[in-house]
Amino acid sequence: MWVGAITLFPAMFEAVTAYGVTGRAVEQGVLEVDAFNPRDYAEGGYRRVDDRPYGGGPGMVMMIEPLRRALAQAKDKAATRGLTPPVIYLSPQGRRLTQADVAELAQWPAMILLCGRYEGIDERLLATEVDAEWSVGDYVLSGGELPAMVLMDAITRLLPGVLGSSESAEQDSFSDGWLDCPHYTRPPLCEGLAVPDILLSGDHQAIARWRHRQRLERTALRRPDLLQGRALTKEEQAWLLDLRQEGAEVQPQAHQGDA
Repeated sequence: MWVGAITLFPAMFEAVTAYGVTGRAVEQGVLEVDAFNPRDYAEGGYRRVDDRPYGGGPGMVMMIEPLRRALAQAKDKAATRGLTPPVIYLSPQGRRLTQADVAELAQWPAMILLCGRYEGIDERLLATEVDAEWSVGDYVLSGGELPAMVLMDAITRLLPGVLGSSESAEQDSFSDGWLDCPHYTRPPLCEGLAVPDILLSGDHQAIARWRHRQRLERTALRRPDLLQGRALTKEEQAWLLDLRQEGAEVQPQAHQGDA
């Protein structure tokens, strides 16, 4: 996958290109990231990229022309690879990103991520150059770089060959609508806290069933909204009933399936 980042702070993306899973993807040639700084395409001695908003108000707004030139350069770079990437603007006003969305975006061969700063970007550029807006949550950050890196990290995990095991991504929280189960490693006993016996039993079928129950219970307790409208098996319904009988405040909204 090729990613072009339109950003005033290209060095921030070294957190993606030089470290961790995404850094390994870059080394493997699975992920390629090019940054384009609008300041490099601004005019005048000060290389100005922002100005006061019309109508008054606090802060500054990013100007159209430097951004448009940076976008044009990014598109030209993509074209040399035979790519026509969509432009994604990272914004609190965008559609909230989910794991299902990440899985869809991971199928794209390329994208350009537009990172805003200050009070935002001139709306005329958004109206003419942006194909989609995405948000990583209902809160405000200082700029679009961190959301862009969050998006890149989430996508990269799903690219073929990046993780050591494909099951790592398949078992992540939200991968199939559940939160993840608890995990344990050595030592088996630490300060009086023991690893559940079932995980030491060697019974893989029983372990899989235990993990599935843990995922269901965690989802019901921490994110009950994820159960709304979801069809549950009779066994899963029984697990939720056990939780309620133990005193947990569980209001399953899912309906019972056929299994």
